[in-house]
Amino acid sequence: MMTTKELTGRIFNIQKYSIYDGDGIRTLIFFKGCNISCPWCSNPEGLNGNFQVMYSHDKCINCGDCVSVCPSGTHYRANINGSLKHFINREAGCSGCRKCEEICTQDAISIVGKDYTVSELMEVIMQDYFFYTSSGGGVTIGGGEMSLQTDFAVALFSECKKVMINTAVETQGTTPLENYKKLAAVTDTFLFDLKEMDSANHKTLFGMGNERVKRNLEWLVDSGANVVVRIPLVRGYNDSEESVLTAIDYIKKLSRRGNIRRIDILPYHQLGKSKYQKLDMDYPVLNDPSYTPEELNYMESRFKSFDFDIRLVRH
Repeated sequence: MMTTKELTGRIFNIQKYSIYDGDGIRTLIFFKGCNISCPWCSNPEGLNGNFQVMYSHDKCINCGDCVSVCPSGTHYRANINGSLKHFINREAGCSGCRKCEEICTQDAISIVGKDYTVSELMEVIMQDYFFYTSSGGGVTIGGGEMSLQTDFAVALFSECKKVMINTAVETQGTTPLENYKKLAAVTDTFLFDLKEMDSANHKTLFGMGNERVKRNLEWLVDSGANVVVRIPLVRGYNDSEESVLTAIDYIKKLSRRGNIRRIDILPYHQLGKSKYQKLDMDYPVLNDPSYTPEELNYMESRFKSFDFDIRLVRH
């Protein structure tokens, strides 16, 4: 008798007790893979859809145990100035077997990416069901870009809705409209990024214009979806007064067509910087564009002057 194989999704992190990604206390699930690369991305391990090795150079003792168990040749040793050193071949293609992670005694290796079925993820989600019901929270899917795995997301949220768990997605809105039409049926809140209003600048930063982003956002609003627009704010990239005011004006006008609950301003932070070194990636932002507490206080007071709910999110 044939059985139907259960749908799987590739996840790179599950964060419990999140309070920044939707209402109440939430479980935040990070989908692996993204179709753009923001210079300020704080989750570089979510950009690539494949399994990856995160490697802490300072913890490694060059024992070679990981080399002996790796089936793909991702780990290898080479003689450097008379001594064997551990290296990672990023082109080899990690199989995700986790043998290296398991054998490493120094906690120098972790494998990014794990395939879950809907049932397996629901087991994790249900562990905190009490916190969702008591706080008005639920489950939020982020990434990476979660809509690259839309069918899995819809299947997962369909199960959440069966037990009355609130659902939310974080998306940068650059994938086909059909994805958002599917998601709208099972998603309570869209946390929708609007990174840059000028399409030419958007293309310079992310490799594509913003026409699809605006089309998807406008469709969600017109269809009656519950939307929170989020504006990442990064000094020297998209924080000019003209850029910010243009975005706010666009959102305010769009809110007359449907339910845009508020605007969340997300100032740049460097919380993910250390991950780049562990992935042997260069950190794209050369200087530190972080805002001082005084600058954040000024922004907060300025945003309060608008006739709209605009919140500055501080991590």
